[in-house]
This record gives sequence, structure tokens and C-alpha cells, in this order.
Amino acid sequence: MPEQKETTHTLIERSLIVYRRERSSIWQCRYKVDGVWQRASTKESDLKKAKARANELLMEAVIRKRSNLPVITRKFRDVARLAVERLEHEIAIGKGKRSYTDYIRVINDYLIPILGRKAITSIDYQALDELNEKRTAMMEKVPTQSTMLTHNAALNRVFDEAVIRGFLTEANKPKLEATGKKSERRAAFDINELRALLANFDGWIEAARTAQSKEMRTLLRDYVDVLIDTGARPGDELLNLQWRQIKFAMKPILTHTGVIDNTDDQHEEITLPNLNRSVELVVSGKTGTRTIVAMNRTVKALERIALRNYDIDDSIVDPFKQLTVPTNKDYVFRTLDKQPPTSWQKMFESYLKEHNLLIDPITGNKRVFYSLRHTYATLALTNDKVPIHTLAKQMGTSVLMIEKHYSHLKVVQAIDQLRGEETRKLIDAGGVVDETYTSQRKLKKQAAQKKKA
Repeated sequence: MPEQKETTHTLIERSLIVYRRERSSIWQCRYKVDGVWQRASTKESDLKKAKARANELLMEAVIRKRSNLPVITRKFRDVARLAVERLEHEIAIGKGKRSYTDYIRVINDYLIPILGRKAITSIDYQALDELNEKRTAMMEKVPTQSTMLTHNAALNRVFDEAVIRGFLTEANKPKLEATGKKSERRAAFDINELRALLANFDGWIEAARTAQSKEMRTLLRDYVDVLIDTGARPGDELLNLQWRQIKFAMKPILTHTGVIDNTDDQHEEITLPNLNRSVELVVSGKTGTRTIVAMNRTVKALERIALRNYDIDDSIVDPFKQLTVPTNKDYVFRTLDKQPPTSWQKMFESYLKEHNLLIDPITGNKRVFYSLRHTYATLALTNDKVPIHTLAKQMGTSVLMIEKHYSHLKVVQAIDQLRGEETRKLIDAGGVVDETYTSQRKLKKQAAQKKKA
């Protein structure tokens, strides 16, 4: 049997040991409860006092065990880091969910900074109230219910880790509720505003003061067209899109006999406007990778980019043949010198402000790129025969979220009875744009000219 060091003292055989680490004056102890060894500091430098404290710790642990309480306490930050490690491991081996990345961010950015120093066993409702108060201060706003659901799920992962390691019991886990602010109705554009948004682009682009600004405004217009046409999430979903992730399709209109030829059922020649041209885009973003369908507005935007950046103007029946090859890793939304867009949000806001489109009169909120996504969903629900499940898949969200954010549309309940392809007809109908949306710069210039005259 190995000889015990002078810094190690057995108080109860195979149950309680007091020891001191090298270069430390404080005595530690190991004690076994229910067959599991636990470690703790006696916080005493005097051996006699340390032995007495070790016996107290063992007795406390036995009593806690009999009372169905965790045997020892641990700092929240330590357990939270173990929870993060488990989440990262599950992601690495392919078993992680898409939400795990959000949980890790919430744990690191909010839960550890606020609760980190507390013992995992002392997280009571008072501590949760403190968490809510400090979290709101950090966010500088009241979190929405959806945000609270994510935070609660992350916090439950920490509590689950504590249960797994015996620091908590299921009976002692705090019950969490998502009592955040209800999500507000989101800013969007109605049909008249959308027409004005699109119609004013050409003049705004021509008014750019530098070639660089003109190129960026032109690319912005293409980006807006694709957002309106697809309902994609602004940001990574389109900005990381590569040409090789695009698949072109065209289905000419059938004649009344069911035979495909170069005339439609009115015996008129099939031309560009009535070709059913579309593209499939493989995008990646918040909810992973998915394929979305885009129609002729997107096709035209991509044709403009291909012409500007590659001097490619191919046949209307296969416009991207040279670009959509598997080896082409070029990004789509780039300038001629392959630079990513810069200051787009600020530029878009300036454009909207100049044409009296920045503030949504219904919500009173500023419109942003995401407003185009909400516009797409609203028009799809109110004008097009798009089943709600199909819309959810296209937009990379859930049916529940569609119903939640667009419940103000009474037509959601009768989605299958709605009319067909009406939105694009309404947008493309043309007509005179209301003077309300005329460029303020242009109006001031006209007023100055009249004054001179």
C-alpha cells in the first residue's frame, strides 16, 4: 500500500480525505457520497480546523443527498462553459441543430456575464428577475417573445448540464417563461409604394456623382429586385450567392393543343415578356441551405450583372450558360472588380428618404432591407395563390412564424382560395408614379429654376 504524504490525511477510510496541494497553505478535502467522489476547499490553513470543516462538508452533503438536493454547488459560469462544450461537440459531429449556434452566443454574451459568479444551485426566481433586468439594459430594449424563447432554451441547456453532472436535480430546475414583448407588425411597402420604389431607381442612379457611386447604386437596384422577387433574407443569403449555385429554367407557354411551339394560344409569337423564365438559387443563411425559386425579375437582374461584369449577353433561352458552370466560384452581387457592396443600408435609407418612402405610415417604423422580405410575404398571401406551407419553405421559416407575423391579414385563413399570379402583374402594370414619391432633390432644383425665371 502506497505511503501517504504528510500533506494527505485520511479521516474516514474510503470516505473522507484532507490534503494540501503544493505551494498552497489551504487544505482541500475529498469526500464520497453515493459512491461518487466530490472535491471542495475547507478554506482553512490550520489542519485541525480543516479536519473539522471537512467533516462538516461531508455531513452537509449527506443531508443534501437525503433531501433530494444536489450534493455540492458549482459556479454558473463553469457549468455554462461545459454546456457550450457539449453544444460545440454535437455541432462538430453533425448532431447539432441550427439553433445551437444561437444558444452558444446567448450563453457567452448574456448568461455568463450576468449569472456567471452565482452558484448554479442559487439560480432562483430573484436571480432570473435580475437576469431579465440586466439583459434588457444590455440590449437597450425589451426582448421579444421569440428572443426570450431562444434565451430560455440556452439557459435550459445549462440547467440540463448541471443535472447530468449531479449539481442539480430535475425537481430543482427553475421553470422558465417567455414573457418578452410581443413581436410588432413589421414595416412593408404597399403596391403603390413598391411601384414608386422601382420606378425612381433609374433617375437616382443617373444622379450619382461618381462612377463608383453609380456602379454601387446600380448593383443595389439589382439586389432590391431579387429581394422583392424571392423573399430572401437580406445579407448572407444573397451576398454569398455564387454563379455556380444558380440553375436557369424556361417553360414556354403551351398552345391550346398542348404542343410547344413558338406561338401562344392566341397565335401570337412568344417573346421575352411572356416566357416563363425562372432560376433556382441555392442560398445559405440563418436556417441553413435551401433552394429558392425566382422569376423573370430576378433573371433580368442577373442578366444586367452578367453584362456589366463579364460582358456576357447570351440567348434569352440560356442566358447564364457561361457563368453557371460548377467551377465558377465567383459571387454574384459584386462590382466589376469583384468587390462586395459597402454602405448599402445607409445608401438604401438615403434613397428611401429622398423619395418619401423611408417611414412606413402604418407602423411608424423605418423601412430597411427586411421590409422587402415582409412585402414579398404580404403580397404572396394577399394576391398570389401561394399555399402557406410553400411560402414558409421558400422563405426558410416555419408556418407558425408566417401565421404569427402576418395574422393581421385575414386572407391567411383562406389562402388556397386566393387568386393566382397577380402580384407581378400589379407591380409591372406601370402608370404614373404619385408625385408624393418624387425625388426631393429634383423638386428643389425645379423650384430654384422657376425662381430664377
